[in-house]
Amino acid sequence: MAELGLAPESAAERLRAALFRAWDSDIAYSFRRSKVALAAAAATLVIFAAAGFAPWIAPHDPFDLATVSLLDARNPPVWLEGGSWDFPLGSDNLGRDVFSTILYGSRLSLVVGFCSVIFAGVVGVSLGLVSGYVGGFIDAVIMRIAEVQLSFPAILIALLLDGIMRGVLPHEYQAEVAIYVLIFSIGLTYWVHFARTVRGSTMVERNKDYVQAARVMGRHPLAIMLRHVLPNVMGPVLVIATITLAVAILTEATLSFLGVGVPPTEPSLGTLIRIGNDFLFSGEWWISIFPGLMLVVLVLAVNLLGDWLRDALNPKLR
Repeated sequence: MAELGLAPESAAERLRAALFRAWDSDIAYSFRRSKVALAAAAATLVIFAAAGFAPWIAPHDPFDLATVSLLDARNPPVWLEGGSWDFPLGSDNLGRDVFSTILYGSRLSLVVGFCSVIFAGVVGVSLGLVSGYVGGFIDAVIMRIAEVQLSFPAILIALLLDGIMRGVLPHEYQAEVAIYVLIFSIGLTYWVHFARTVRGSTMVERNKDYVQAARVMGRHPLAIMLRHVLPNVMGPVLVIATITLAVAILTEATLSFLGVGVPPTEPSLGTLIRIGNDFLFSGEWWISIFPGLMLVVLVLAVNLLGDWLRDALNPKLR
């Protein structure tokens, strides 16, 4: 019974000790000292929270056709003549609240961005580990494919992959799988950055003593890569993932702006900007400007966090 009574205390003490070590680490100290990182983290957290709790924060549901009326179309923001608090940032051409569509659109953009980065990271890290550890012919093939892909602009590759997938799939299923096609296209576009970085780090780690000792002990190469090499190359991967998240969100917005992204029934920030662009010169600037500002703030905040993380994980800059 005494042991059972002490177990929760010991677990709590271990948790407090782990939190104290994390708070007292070099990365946490660097984060606390950087005003730019704090501001970027605060902006990112606010946007993520607003997008995640969009169904509870948004004053209207832009996807509920029963609450959307064309009579409310193109209403200006509340501070302009004719504005109303029912639509604080105005309404679009379909009568949807711009503020609500921004929240829901940010949610969709973040989902596509995160899933694309995860897919690109899994593919790139796996190929980079194999290429750097095995070397030889496999390394040459993987790197030549990566170099060929780097010779093309990322947006063109995403457009090509998206067009191929839409051409292969039946027309009646394209709207249902549009988001998955978009994630697949963006993910295959940015795996190269993960692969090249992990390959370089793996080539350094594979010659160290702990890897040589694991080989002498008879460990399987796959176990060495996953349990010994991978944890030691994850620092650069986290930096690339943060920066790639911003790039993936921009790529999704570009594809949606061009009309090959998510369907109009599930608008992302890029789709909202494209819709507002048709009415920009007729005076309804709020339909396009506010989603554009949200995209700029989101990408800028994530990029600033990526820059800080790159500097914090670089021992030469400490």
